[in-house]
Amino acid sequence: MSRDRFERAVLAVLRPVTIAVLFAVTAFPFLYMVMLSVRDIQELILDPGSLLPRRLTLAPYADVLGRQGFLTFMRNSAIVAVATVAATLLISIPGAYAVARLRFFGRRQVHFLFLAVYLFPAIVLAIPLFVLFTMLGLRGSLPGLVLVYIAQTVPVSVYMLRNYFESVPRGVEEAAAIDGCGTLGTIWRVTLPLSAPALMATGLYTFMIAWNEFLFALLFLVERRESWTVSLGLSQLAGGIEIPTTVLMAGSVVLTLPIVLVFFASERLLTEGLTAGAEKG
Repeated sequence: MSRDRFERAVLAVLRPVTIAVLFAVTAFPFLYMVMLSVRDIQELILDPGSLLPRRLTLAPYADVLGRQGFLTFMRNSAIVAVATVAATLLISIPGAYAVARLRFFGRRQVHFLFLAVYLFPAIVLAIPLFVLFTMLGLRGSLPGLVLVYIAQTVPVSVYMLRNYFESVPRGVEEAAAIDGCGTLGTIWRVTLPLSAPALMATGLYTFMIAWNEFLFALLFLVERRESWTVSLGLSQLAGGIEIPTTVLMAGSVVLTLPIVLVFFASERLLTEGLTAGAEKG
């Protein structure tokens, strides 16, 4: 057997094995969490080591959703996440396009300066932001939390979109300019449709941060329970001694499920290259 055929045979075996192992490692915690969330608490106490439940029940979900305020927490998280995604993309798109297409002093360094924000731990920024938002009267409000998330997500969003905008063929933009489109018209009619995968990936990244973030939500909203996000509500469940494990796992599934649904709903745009065939070679 030649070396090439031997390597192909080995890779043909290793590829599915590696994929299966990685899938098991990443999916097992979530699947185990789902299995715990549909088990009866008495069954879990009697047989804690069993992975598969003998009887499925949705009582933990009814319990967690029926608790006072949890649906309100989910609504608050949805408002904050959607507002953060919309505002971040609105700011990042023109900023990333300017860095990718326009010529100005310091153009090559500006995106690295944006990413320099992430050199500082979040706790270092928490105290000055807490003082500033207290002085502005924004502490304890959802709009104030949205502003914090926008400041967190805009730098990396500009970096992500800038890299994709540079891959958009200049020829299609030049053709739009010849047809009479200005800069804004070119961005809206040409660049954004071709950049749908990048916009979806950036929006999903921003949504995940705004939906799951805990530190700043705790810092700015802790004294106003009616403004809590779902991560704060889940932490309250975790801190309660009387809360069954099955109810806590159901709350964790409720927290995770929107991210999973959004990801699978946008999978096509995340993986499909919309620039294919946009410009003839």
